[in-house]
Amino acid sequence: MEPDFWRQRWREGRIGFHRADVLPSLVRHWSTLGLPAGSTVFVPLCGKSRDMAWLAAQGHRVVGIELVGDALHAFFADEGLTPGSDRIEAASSTLIRHRAGAYTLYEGDLFDLDAAMLGNVAAIYDRAALIALPADLRRRYATHLDCIAPMASQLLVCLEYPDGEHQGPPFSIDAEAVAALYGAARVEALSRQTLPKDDGPAGVSVLTEAVYRIGPR
Repeated sequence: MEPDFWRQRWREGRIGFHRADVLPSLVRHWSTLGLPAGSTVFVPLCGKSRDMAWLAAQGHRVVGIELVGDALHAFFADEGLTPGSDRIEAASSTLIRHRAGAYTLYEGDLFDLDAAMLGNVAAIYDRAALIALPADLRRRYATHLDCIAPMASQLLVCLEYPDGEHQGPPFSIDAEAVAALYGAARVEALSRQTLPKDDGPAGVSVLTEAVYRIGPR
């Protein structure tokens, strides 16, 4: 999606992908990654997700990136935090780094984020990043994660629905596609469940949530 697409969605309040509560599957499966308190967790395309606050409450440091600055400002406001901000020159753009409490949240293009900016990331939590990307960007995304956080395991949440019922985002990504992106040997399926139709886009008859653990590269 073009950057202006997401900026317009946030500007108009069309953010049905945002949950007001913590994703139950995060709470259920996070322990499978075996991270000690104090580990750094990367949340790509983080928005203002409440999941970040839950991760911080487990004793983790959270690094995120989001294209739309208003989403990050809303998150910090909800947490009662006033971040300090500075500009970081990246390969092809300038990222804005916002820091407060357990959080370091970057504003800008995910693909301009590098390993030095992330630091020593132990895990990646992806609830709404991969499924937000069209097919032509997913391989680039998966490769980029491997480059900037090669030692990180990952908790990945995907959605599936019948072909032709929705054009995305969110896009339907099945287990075969996940294995093709990350390598079948790295992928462990943790759960599948049918979600209420109200949790998905209009017109989708059956919505399935699938959760995977992806091992380090």
